Amino acid sequence: MYTPDEKRYQTMKYNRCGESGLKLPTVSLGFWHNFGDTGVYENMRRLCFTAFDHGITHFDLANNYGPEPGSAESNLGKILKENFFAYRDELIISSKAGYEMWPGPYGDGGSRKYLLASLDQSLKRMQLDYVDIFYHHRMDPETPLEETMSALNQAVKSGKALYAGLSNYDGPTMERACEILKDLKCPFVINQNSYNIFNRTIEQNGLKKMAEEKGKGIISFSPLAQGMLTDRYLNGIPSDSRVMTDGRFLKKENFTDEKIGQIRRLNALAAERGESLAQMALKWVIKDQVVTSVLIGASKPEQILENLKVLDSAPFTEEELKKIDEISIG
Repeated sequence: MYTPDEKRYQTMKYNRCGESGLKLPTVSLGFWHNFGDTGVYENMRRLCFTAFDHGITHFDLANNYGPEPGSAESNLGKILKENFFAYRDELIISSKAGYEMWPGPYGDGGSRKYLLASLDQSLKRMQLDYVDIFYHHRMDPETPLEETMSALNQAVKSGKALYAGLSNYDGPTMERACEILKDLKCPFVINQNSYNIFNRTIEQNGLKKMAEEKGKGIISFSPLAQGMLTDRYLNGIPSDSRVMTDGRFLKKENFTDEKIGQIRRLNALAAERGESLAQMALKWVIKDQVVTSVLIGASKPEQILENLKVLDSAPFTEEELKKIDEISIG
């Protein structure tokens, strides 16, 4: 029987999600990798225990996380039932729908049909009555934005979700969605987007600025650029890395001589700060307090503990931030 650490809330910092009353831990646990049917169930349990024991109260999923799609939710459902039933009210569980989940015209996109059916399936897999946050996972130009937002509103009004979120939206589309949801009186509180030293899309497409203006939170996925912003690739690509064993999201061709040179220079700067490259990269994402939380992935508990050191990381100097920009974007 799992009993969480009584001191679990003493070191984690919790940040308000935009102007809402919802607080998220600075570091959240993502289930994108390592929680599917190809993973080891006992290791999944240990990852969840380690996270919660150190104040990570937010577990983030999507309908298609696996492999196979849906398996991450099913595995979490089993973990919750066996170990976290008494602590459900201390957890933030989020899921998403937007990418292809089942065959045919109703298993993808942003229609009411797809989103609400997917939410029902997610709740069944996770053995939950509700999720805390339900996201639309991507913009869908084939579906009217009003229809997609009305589906999120219905998810909340039905009690199957407490808050609405948007993922992979740009600034202008988020602004339109925000107004629709405001008119519907739907509690839209957060945006989930990729954001890291190498990927600054949310700065370029206006999402980060618009979220700040509208009082919405941001949670960053891939803050370590799928592992590029760690010491793992300083000397090239290890034979057992995700690049070689998976290759869906991090590809061999990403590792040019120039990119490896950038990683090495960033690693040297991190060393000057007395921390690992991963810790510096996580600190960079949350440096200006516009980002509410960073989503980390982990294949072993020790990685979670290592990433949590960002909570004690020193603020950046202006010179350090300038140097990071010079190295990463020229």
